[in-house]
Amino acid sequence: MQPARVPGARAGFPANNMPTFLHREFRFLHKSLNLWSRLCLLAAAITVVISVLFPLWKLHLVAPQYSNGLVMQIYAYKIHGGGLNGNDINEINNLNHYIGMKKIDQADFTEMQIMPFMFGVFILLALRGIVMGEMKNVVDLFVLAAYFGAFSIGAFYYRLYWYGHNLDPHAPVHIQPFTPLIFGTQKIANFTQSSYPELGTYLLWVFMALLILAIWFSRKEEAQAV
Repeated sequence: MQPARVPGARAGFPANNMPTFLHREFRFLHKSLNLWSRLCLLAAAITVVISVLFPLWKLHLVAPQYSNGLVMQIYAYKIHGGGLNGNDINEINNLNHYIGMKKIDQADFTEMQIMPFMFGVFILLALRGIVMGEMKNVVDLFVLAAYFGAFSIGAFYYRLYWYGHNLDPHAPVHIQPFTPLIFGTQKIANFTQSSYPELGTYLLWVFMALLILAIWFSRKEEAQAV
């Protein structure tokens, strides 16, 4: 015996006695994506691919004995020093040794083992959204990317805090524990440290903006029956 169908309900959609806000959200998540939204998803996938080629963040140290400064760039998968053959990272580690800071080692940044994998997931989910063509595909990707972005910034901050607060008490030079800025400029001993996002991060912001545009362009499309 077939169950009675609620009058006015479409196949795959909730019955009319469902709370209004849940019914509205259900319909929104099942909206179809139009051409503009799918093009935004394609552009978003390409943007993530390009972002891997550029640094995400740059730390710059300037002191009287280093008038040109020392540079450390952070990519999604590596830490790279400025100067000839990336020698700035060695100079930074030598300076850190005098204040008792642990040597900056790429192996300590476990996020770099996860980040390339997650970028691959973002690309695959964007392509999946183009093929499947429902609003929920874009929303899922946006939420995942936002969560991972917040996690990465938090992990980066914790790493900076750990390096600046676990100083060797027997180091030749003693300074107060500190946290290198994640964004901005500050004075540390006789060094001026600046930390700012680089092109790779800006491209990831473009990626998030493209996801928002993909949602915007299809916000009034007809919901698909499921």
